[in-house]
Amino acid sequence: MTPLGAKLRLLREKRNISLKEMAKGINVSSAYLSALEHGKRGKPTWFLLQRIIGYFNIIWDEADELQRLAEISDPNITINTAGLIPEATELTNRLEKSIEKLSKEDLDFLKQEIIKRGG
Repeated sequence: MTPLGAKLRLLREKRNISLKEMAKGINVSSAYLSALEHGKRGKPTWFLLQRIIGYFNIIWDEADELQRLAEISDPNITINTAGLIPEATELTNRLEKSIEKLSKEDLDFLKQEIIKRGG
């Protein structure tokens, strides 16, 4: 599940809205919406994100949060390390091979370190 998918599910659950109801309300298939929530689809287009924001009738900070979450919710990311130092290539390769084995705590730690160091 992506950060955006988790937030969408939370918004639906808080409002007692089924996946089918929301899909109909934003004019997408329930299969697509389910795939979006589960991280099997890439981040939504700006237009779809605006329909989601309108559907939930959210404004300001919460709308900004949804847009921020969409930006960091691409489940099929590619990292190009061409031209970077060898350590960058090594790190991305090690992460690719081990990310599914890392615990939530490990991932949180790595994420915070990257954020702290300017990422």
